[in-house]
Amino acid sequence: MVTIYGIKNCDTVRKSLKWFDAKGVENKLHDFRVDGIDVKTIAGWLDEVGGKVLINKRGPSYRNLSDTDKATLEQGGPAAAEILAANPTVIKRPVVDFGNTRTVAYDEARWAELAGV
Repeated sequence: MVTIYGIKNCDTVRKSLKWFDAKGVENKLHDFRVDGIDVKTIAGWLDEVGGKVLINKRGPSYRNLSDTDKATLEQGGPAAAEILAANPTVIKRPVVDFGNTRTVAYDEARWAELAGV
């Protein structure tokens, strides 16, 4: 089972869900807005992929953060995970969890490799 983290009204998340469905890969959506996201999970993602990959600096959610919060995100660590948990729309979408590996952003080639399709 693949878990797709994001928000259901995000075009890229919807496109991702359709891709996995079309390939016959069992999946479920974990909607940040509905299901929330905990600091421990985000801290793990930051350790695995890093802030440069995980943080979406191009969106309005990031631009609306305070300069202090932006500086904290640059430094990483537990404080950055707390800011992302409180503002999950700053996380680049989708985060796709294959169980032992996570990918960030839309990446059909990598997903096909990891899902074996």
